[in-house]
Amino acid sequence: MGIDLIAGGRRVGHNVRKTPTSQNVYLKLLVKLYTFLARRAESKFAGVIAKRLCSSRLNKAPISLSRLARYMKGKEDKVAVIVGAVTNDSRMVEVPKLTVCALRFTADARARIVKAGGECITFDQLALRSPKGANTVLLRGAKNAREAVSHFGHKTSVNNPHTHDGVKPYVRSKGRKFEKARGRRRSTGFKV
Repeated sequence: MGIDLIAGGRRVGHNVRKTPTSQNVYLKLLVKLYTFLARRAESKFAGVIAKRLCSSRLNKAPISLSRLARYMKGKEDKVAVIVGAVTNDSRMVEVPKLTVCALRFTADARARIVKAGGECITFDQLALRSPKGANTVLLRGAKNAREAVSHFGHKTSVNNPHTHDGVKPYVRSKGRKFEKARGRRRSTGFKV
């Protein structure tokens, strides 16, 4: 007996979440609302929002005010939509007037947006304003900005020191005594 490939026998994984793993009631209601809009209003925008609401926390990366302002330059009349958190950037001196819709705002970010004459809205308010995503800009935070990502990939070797140059080793310190011998230098390679 073989595998019934037509019935999707060999395909494992690549699953798209239909519901969030979180037990947050409000998040579940938002998913319900946006899946309904995607189906009944045939809105691709609502479908994307629904998909992102279900995604894991790593895939709902935060975005800073400075990055948000940079992406919204020349689009100040539109609503910035972020399925994730909006954080403050203390290096930024002036915040432009923005209308931002996000899952969460840090206290400082919210205060600065409101002070600049902008507003912070929730996803249920956005559904009332523009259910099909008219006059909105859908944005995402940088997913690979985490410190952990810098350690991913193959380590370098003596024979080929440039396999993955950007891979950061898990080292306690960067001193002379830490991971600087075999496998790191040509003079102390593996010899038979």
